[in-house]
Amino acid sequence: MITFGKIYLILLFFVCFQIIAQPAYASSSDICEANKKNELQRKELDESKNIYSHGGIIRTDTTKKEINLVFTAHEFADGFETITKTLNGNDVKASFFFTGDFYRNKDFEDMIFNLKDYGHYLGAHSDKHLLYASWENRDSTIITKEEFRKDVLDNYTEMGKFGIQKTDASYFLPPYEWYNSEISEWCREIGLTIINFTPGTYSNQDWTIPEMGERYFSNDFIYNKILSYEESSSCGLNGFILLIHFGTDPRREEKFYNRLDELITELKKRGYTFRRLDNI
Repeated sequence: MITFGKIYLILLFFVCFQIIAQPAYASSSDICEANKKNELQRKELDESKNIYSHGGIIRTDTTKKEINLVFTAHEFADGFETITKTLNGNDVKASFFFTGDFYRNKDFEDMIFNLKDYGHYLGAHSDKHLLYASWENRDSTIITKEEFRKDVLDNYTEMGKFGIQKTDASYFLPPYEWYNSEISEWCREIGLTIINFTPGTYSNQDWTIPEMGERYFSNDFIYNKILSYEESSSCGLNGFILLIHFGTDPRREEKFYNRLDELITELKKRGYTFRRLDNI
C-alpha cells in the first residue's frame, strides 16, 4: 500500500536531486560561455547560439534580451485563468508542454483550445510522466527504447486530437525535466529536439510544498532569485528558458503564477521581450 509517508519521501527525494543536479555553472555568469564548452553540442547547430546540456537546449542566444517563458503540466491546471489573463494582458506568447494524460483530460479540453487560439506554442511532456533516467546516475537510462517511443508518440497522438502534429511541435520537454544524452539521441531519431529550463533561478521549484521543510521554495525566494540572477550574471536572463508550472498541488497555497504579472512587468522594464520557443 502506498502511504502518504511514502509519497512524501518520493517527493523529497525528487526535489533534492532537482537541486543537486543543477549544472555547476548554474548560478554564475559562466553559463554564458557554456555553449563553447559543451562537448555534446552538434556542429550543425553552431550558428544557432543555443546552449546545450546532455544533448538538449537549455538556453537560447545569450546576446539577445529575449526570454522564453515555458509552462508544464501533468495533472494540475489551477493556473489557467491567471496565466492566460496575464499573458494576454501583457501581449506575451509562451510555450506550454503538457503530458498525454493532460491532453486527454476532458476537464482541460477548453483550456487547451483557448491556448491554441491565442497563438501559444503547445508541445509534448511525455504521455504518462515517466522517469527516463536514474536520479543517482544520470547516464543510466531506466526505460527501454520501445517504452520511450511509445510514451512520446502516445503524447503526440493525444495532441493530434487538437490539431497539433509532431511537425508543428518538434520541441520535447522531458518529464521531471530530467533526461540524458541517450534520451536526446532517441528524440532526434524521431524528429524531436529536447528543450529544458535554464538552471539558476529555481523557478522550476514552484511546485514544492511546505511539508518539505527547508526544501520548500517560497514565492518570494523564487521571485528574488530570478531578479538577483538577472543582476549578477554578465548576460542577465538573455536567452533564458524560464519554467513555471501551470498548476500545483493544493498543499502549496501560494502559487507562483500569481506573481507572473509582476515579474513580466519588471523584466520588461529591464528591457526584455518574450517569445515562443519555436521562434528560436
